[in-house]
Amino acid sequence: MERDTRPWGGYEVLADEPDHKVKRITVLPGKRLSLQSHRFRSEHWHIVSGSGLVTRDHELLPLEAGQSIDIPQGAKHRVLNPDTDRPLVFIEIQRGSYFGEDDITRYEDDFGRV
Repeated sequence: MERDTRPWGGYEVLADEPDHKVKRITVLPGKRLSLQSHRFRSEHWHIVSGSGLVTRDHELLPLEAGQSIDIPQGAKHRVLNPDTDRPLVFIEIQRGSYFGEDDITRYEDDFGRV
């Protein structure tokens, strides 16, 4: 199983098929992903534990465990774990024509990756 550690937490790939990819993503307390978009895929996020504050284009949406959100292809998005004690864990289901990590356009990043 592919795993990757990032400055904000990390992920493990649960499935990697020609028409979809599934990841289990953990965001450390107080951390957030970069503001980004994807040209070739959409994403569906389902919160497993913790809570998150999701930016989707011009919306700011709080999500709790058991809730989900769709991120359309091309939408600018990110998630923040506002909790100072617990990690945020969510399942990301990617659908589209390409799932490589190089299909990320970053607009803002707390770790200098823009």
